[in-house]
Amino acid sequence: RRPASVGEILVEEFMGPLGLTQGALAEAMGVQRKHVNELCNGRRAVTAPTALILARVFGNSADFWLNTQRRMDLWEAIHSPKEAERIARAKPLTFAA
Repeated sequence: RRPASVGEILVEEFMGPLGLTQGALAEAMGVQRKHVNELCNGRRAVTAPTALILARVFGNSADFWLNTQRRMDLWEAIHSPKEAERIARAKPLTFAA
């Protein structure tokens, strides 16, 4: 099953319950509204600096946001035919004991 994206979690678990608009969140984060819009709509990935900002704004951890992004990135790589081909071309190394 596809994991929830950062945008889905941000909108459904944080912004919605707190009554935050994208503009209000952008102001709290000190970023442009476009940045928040792209996060909410899955067009921007969470970077370490963004994770630190979100953690400060919402009082949770940067690891929460980075792990959410990581889960989505791994799921997309596993379910991408293009990435599956690249992964299949990799040759496991063997080591002598």
